[in-house]
Amino acid sequence: MEFRRHLIHETATVYDALSKLNQLAPDAILFVTDINDCLIGSLTDGDIRRGFIQGFAFDTPITSFVQPNPIYINQENYSIEELEEHRNRNIKIIPILNDDKQVIDVLNFRLRVSLLPVNAVIMAGGKGERLLPLTLDCPKPLLKVGQKPIIEHNVDRLANCGIEKIIISVRYLGDQIKQHFGNGVDKSITIDYVEETTPLGTFGALSLIDDFDEDHILLMNSDLLTNIDFVDFYRSYIKSGADLMIASIPYQVKVPYAVLEIENGDVISFDEKPTYNYYSNGGIYLFKKSLLTVMPQNTFYNATDFMEELIAANKKVSHYPILGYWLDIGRPEDYEKAQEDIKHIKL
Repeated sequence: MEFRRHLIHETATVYDALSKLNQLAPDAILFVTDINDCLIGSLTDGDIRRGFIQGFAFDTPITSFVQPNPIYINQENYSIEELEEHRNRNIKIIPILNDDKQVIDVLNFRLRVSLLPVNAVIMAGGKGERLLPLTLDCPKPLLKVGQKPIIEHNVDRLANCGIEKIIISVRYLGDQIKQHFGNGVDKSITIDYVEETTPLGTFGALSLIDDFDEDHILLMNSDLLTNIDFVDFYRSYIKSGADLMIASIPYQVKVPYAVLEIENGDVISFDEKPTYNYYSNGGIYLFKKSLLTVMPQNTFYNATDFMEELIAANKKVSHYPILGYWLDIGRPEDYEKAQEDIKHIKL
C-alpha cells in the first residue's frame, strides 16, 4: 500500500531513515511505528540534523530523533473543519490512525484535499444516443474531454476529496468502463460496479447496491463536466441538516419588456424589463443513507420521484448553487464546447 512508504519501524537505523526520506522527496516525512504499526512519532530530515547537532550518531536509535507527539487524524472521529485547519497551517502530511493507534493510512494534502466520509455513486449506463455516431462503439462516459474521458474527470475529483469508495452503475457497453478503471487500485481507491439489465432511472440503480459503508451518499451523473467544490458541498449539506441536498445551476431569465401585473382586467403595477432568477437541477445529490429504505427495489425511479416523495413526507430538501463551471454533455454542441472549455478551466 502506498502509505506504507511513510512508515519505518522503530528498530531501523538512521541510515535506513535517511534513505527512505530521500526517496520520499518532496513528501519527506516518516512515521515511526512499533511492531503492531502503532504510532510512536514522526521523523524528518530536520529532526535527524538537530539530533546530530545534539551529539547523536548514526548508531543512535531513531527513537531518539523522533517528534513524540505528531498531529494525527482518528479514522472514526474527525471533522472537515479539523482537516482544513491542518491544511491552513501548512501541515502537509498527516497519519490516519484507528482506535488502537495503528497507522492505517496517510493524508497527503498534495494528493487529497480532504477526507469526505461519503460513498459516491456515478450513473454511467446511458446510451448517449444524441451523440451518435461517437457512442456507437464507445460508451458516452468514456468519450474524451481533453486528455481523459468525461467520467475520469469526475472520478479523479472525487478521489482528490478523499472519497475512497466509488460505485459505478453501468449498462450500455459497460465492460469498457470496467476495463478502463478496474478495481480502482491505480487511483488508490476502491471502485465497484453494479449492472442495470434495464434502465432504472437516476436513483433506481441504488436498489442494486447493498454495501454502502458510510452514512451519506453522493450520487452524480457521469456525463457532467464541473469543478463543483465537493468539500464545500458536503459542508453545506451537513450544516443545513438536510435529508437531501441537490446541486443546482443558477439560471436567469431576462424579459426585454415591461411585465404587467393584472388584477380583474386592470393593470395594478408593472416591472420594467425584469430579471427572474431560477435554479435548475445540476445532477449531483447528497443524501442520508437511511433514505434508501423509501426507494422501490429494482424499479425505474428517477430523481424527481425521489424528491417528490421526500417533500411529501416533510423531509428537508435543500439546494447548493454551483457557482463555478458546469456543463451537461448531452448533445454534439455540448461536447464541442467541452473540448474548448477544458483548455481554460481548472478541474
